[in-house]
Amino acid sequence: MRGGHRRIALVLLMGVLSTLTAACSGQFWANALMPRWGYDRHADIAYGERDRQTLDVYVPDERAAGAPVVVFFYGGSWQNGSKEGYRFVGQALASRGIIAVLPDYRLYPPTTFPGFVDDAAKAVAWSYRHASEYGGDPSHLFVSGHSAGAHIAALLATDGHYLADAGISISDLAGFVGMSGPYDFLPIKDPVLQEIFAPKSDWPRSQPINFVDGDEPPMLLMHGDADNTVYPKNSRNLATKINDSGGSAILKIYPGVDHVGLIAPFAAPLRMTGDELDDFADFVKQMATDSHR
Repeated sequence: MRGGHRRIALVLLMGVLSTLTAACSGQFWANALMPRWGYDRHADIAYGERDRQTLDVYVPDERAAGAPVVVFFYGGSWQNGSKEGYRFVGQALASRGIIAVLPDYRLYPPTTFPGFVDDAAKAVAWSYRHASEYGGDPSHLFVSGHSAGAHIAALLATDGHYLADAGISISDLAGFVGMSGPYDFLPIKDPVLQEIFAPKSDWPRSQPINFVDGDEPPMLLMHGDADNTVYPKNSRNLATKINDSGGSAILKIYPGVDHVGLIAPFAAPLRMTGDELDDFADFVKQMATDSHR
């Protein structure tokens, strides 16, 4: 029955997404239907001095002392998106007692790789330094994202120089959750993506899988097996290399789920259609608990 609900819900989701007026509102339709209670949103906090270097913090009304903190990066092919459009993700994580940080970051154009990763590192460093001000525990700091956002977060969790340049370390991360992420996508064939990741000689630097050496935080890699935008092999390959290198990566493949469908259950009206939010929250809470043992 759940599979039928998911198919119906995703048909409705895609229909509404096609009528978005994102340029005017900056929000996905799911934001209009999400609950307005149960959390406080602290909006437009600067984590840097450049354009788009701001973030929102979602603090649940009911949370355990020292709540885990998830810094979540939205997707959009490194070219589109805004934190306003993903308010439903902030609400979803807050509903599970998790403090959610949703940053904006520079997009193409005007920036190219690694500009957006540098921004992300600064946002994570800000979250580490300010977590306690919102009731969070900086030792329970996670990075996450969907699609291009998962790629950005994965680079922070694998290539240590980004966080080091921002003044913290990979060892300060309690975990990484990747949703539909591109981690192993060479060669780059799309002409626009070739420009974003130019020059070609630097392409290997853009691949999170190339930086795995066993010192990564625990990972949950989530992917739909019907994803034709970012192929599931990205998550499978990364999970294999992490585990073969002595790290810990849990791979969860969701049957019949496509690229948008993986994050759809984070929207309040669609939560009955999948277990993705519960799987995400359970992993974060388990890792936070294990770090105290």
